[in-house]
Amino acid sequence: MANEEKPKQKVGFTIIKNDPTGGHKGYGIGSLSLENVSPLFIDVKEEEAFIDIGAMHARSEVERGIKFTTNPEDSAGGKDYWLVWITIDFNPEGPYYAGVAACEMVINREKRRGYKILADHVNRMDKSMKRKILVDHMDEPSKRLLAEYLETHNSEMWNNSSKQLHTDLTE
Repeated sequence: MANEEKPKQKVGFTIIKNDPTGGHKGYGIGSLSLENVSPLFIDVKEEEAFIDIGAMHARSEVERGIKFTTNPEDSAGGKDYWLVWITIDFNPEGPYYAGVAACEMVINREKRRGYKILADHVNRMDKSMKRKILVDHMDEPSKRLLAEYLETHNSEMWNNSSKQLHTDLTE
């Protein structure tokens, strides 16, 4: 067969745990670990926050059964959510919230449609993993809810976190 197609190469990534290099200086240098990243949803209308690990692969309860588009009109009249990527790290004082980056999402269950920009979600997860704080675009009630959740979840980590996180969420 002259017209035989080659199977497409699968492009994936490896989740590397603990020390990505294991003491070696080759493979894994510069790799980021997803081990300390958690996805937190904020339901804007219900004013509730909850973690759903399924969001790591776009399979959270919120996202299940929804066809996503980049056109906000497709999900008009839906519920607003924030998906917040939270990265934990350790400093001399102990564990802290090192990276916190929020992305918007709208879900219209009735239409089974949702709005999100996947590239934005991926980029913000990456920014969180790189210890960035990106929450200034969130609405004030959601910022307050996020701050309360983080402090209640672990006050030690909240107290060890950067002044920027405290300022961006409470002022």
